[in-house]
Amino acid sequence: MKQIRLAVLSLVILIVSGCGSARYGRDALLSQDIGEYYKAIELYKKARKKEKSRTKRIEYAYNIAESYRAIGQYEYAAQNYKFAIRLGYPDNEALLRYAEMLRITQDFEEATETYRTYLDSVPGDQRALDGVEAMRKTQEWVAYPTRHIINPIKEINSPQSDFAPVFVGGRDNEVIFTSTRKAATGKKESMIHGQKYADLFRANFSVQRQKWQQPKLLDETLMINTGDEEGAAALNSSGEQMIFTRCRYDKTQAMGTELYSTSQSRGSWSEPIKLEVVGDSIIAAHPALSPDGSVLYFVSDMPGGQGGKDIWMARAEGSSYGKPVNMGSVINTAGDEMFPFVRDNGELYFASNGHIGMGGLDLYVASKNEDDVWIVNNMGSPMNSSGDDFGISYVTGENKGMFTSNRKGSRGDDIYSFMVPPKIYEVEADIFDNETKARLDGATVRVIGTDGTNLKVRARNGNFKMKLKPETEYIFAAFKDGYLRDKAAANTIGLEESKDFRFEMFLTPTDAPIKIENINYEFGSWELMESSKVALDTLVEVLVFNPTITIELMAHTDHIGSDQFNFDLSQKRAQSVVDYLIEKGISPQRLVAKGYGETWPKTVTRELAKQYDFLKRGDELTEEFISQLTPEQQEIAKAMNRRTEFRVLSTDFIEKFDAEPER
Repeated sequence: MKQIRLAVLSLVILIVSGCGSARYGRDALLSQDIGEYYKAIELYKKARKKEKSRTKRIEYAYNIAESYRAIGQYEYAAQNYKFAIRLGYPDNEALLRYAEMLRITQDFEEATETYRTYLDSVPGDQRALDGVEAMRKTQEWVAYPTRHIINPIKEINSPQSDFAPVFVGGRDNEVIFTSTRKAATGKKESMIHGQKYADLFRANFSVQRQKWQQPKLLDETLMINTGDEEGAAALNSSGEQMIFTRCRYDKTQAMGTELYSTSQSRGSWSEPIKLEVVGDSIIAAHPALSPDGSVLYFVSDMPGGQGGKDIWMARAEGSSYGKPVNMGSVINTAGDEMFPFVRDNGELYFASNGHIGMGGLDLYVASKNEDDVWIVNNMGSPMNSSGDDFGISYVTGENKGMFTSNRKGSRGDDIYSFMVPPKIYEVEADIFDNETKARLDGATVRVIGTDGTNLKVRARNGNFKMKLKPETEYIFAAFKDGYLRDKAAANTIGLEESKDFRFEMFLTPTDAPIKIENINYEFGSWELMESSKVALDTLVEVLVFNPTITIELMAHTDHIGSDQFNFDLSQKRAQSVVDYLIEKGISPQRLVAKGYGETWPKTVTRELAKQYDFLKRGDELTEEFISQLTPEQQEIAKAMNRRTEFRVLSTDFIEKFDAEPER
């Protein structure tokens, strides 16, 4: 079972008379070896205080640091590693441990220097290289947090340790968790963590009060909760079967951690039965069940693992379970992997201090790829922190749940709620008259999506809004009688965050000629310049998007040259544009070429008047008007007259095809 940490460790300064440092040291080492770290720290401190040998005092300082590290007191561990190193602890391992504690407590600058010092002595050590990489990843995770929203659950948490919540029946209104709070039935304090033996507690959510009610012992008959230590439970999908962890003691000595099974009927639990899944292993803990109950996951240090504590699985065989199988090196590491949880979508969640993480235990999610291989990912910030984060549980079918953390601000191991708010996508478009730039009332927007969406929405006062679905591409087409259509697109595929799409759509009125910008010809020629084809491709899009219109291509010249020359040149230029459009697939039935020479001078629009202060709206750029301008202004005005425009002739075109000749 996970070593539970104290928020504040009371310093033990009582000296037992007649007990020498050697005895304290031997007892401390024995306690440390069997995992009684809290007791070991007390004994090492007593031994160090009485010890006269400098070598022994250095050794005790290092072992105190090791014990603090084991119970998650990383700042105290760092202080004692630093003390041991300063006194001259001979093993470079102390440098590595110290660097790890500095990294976990996010003192990255000193951690980096310590890792470098260690790597100078032990070049290429993978643990140190992983530590350096973990610092880089931690800063990345903090800079780019996930969308999880987390909060401590004050009504459930106590000054003692509260951890490993599981939802009853997968619902969000009842939770079972482990706690060492004062209401726990154990009368002794654990030599591992210094608190009362843990028990299982239950809490219910009050819908009326919108808060969690005061937690109560899961079983007040002491059938499940006993004088020993109980915790870390798993429930089947209905909540009627529970497998939990029990650590039995005999004269205060731990007899190993075991799994027990019990079932509930009408609110009462049956006598727990020990599950024989690991033989003589000292650890079988932290159970989890697959959604269908056919697979039991648990934690053990039995032989055949990757090192430390590993996650194992065993398939149900009637009322028992088959031979356990290690989850393998992708999941398990040389460190500790603990507190598994299997979500209803098949994802495996667990805590680990062996994978690259932010510090202490981190939460990880594993899912299988197309080749049935596990892919493991750190859950990132804010789910993970510089402290220990573990014991996660999801509400069935929802993206929310609870987990445990002793991060900064916690009173020890506290239970936190988390949720991922739904991604919300919304589109809003403002629709304008392209000539007046005023909002255009009465437009309609056609919406087509790859999910099958196909609808028409009336825009109100030139504004259109709607919610979008995830993983969908959309096209929006705005139209109104007497105007060319405009379109916009939005794509929610692959978006990790909520997003608002905003567009401005401009509908061009068809009651006046529409200039095609950037249409240029070779001097004195009707041959289109290459740069003009980009603009004409835009016109092709307009015609494709407005398939029922026919247009007249209108080419104009300035007044330089004879009337006949300008007329012929403009006609040929208009025809060049028509030929290009036909080449691009536009039906010739929709196109008319017309050259106007110099006979239709440009009338200054609102936009042109804003651009040129020597012009005002409504000015007609006749030869007489232009002659009154400065030479520079004349060139600008003549260029305005040299233009290619189109105007809409009809809006009800239906393409006609020649009948197939009779044979």
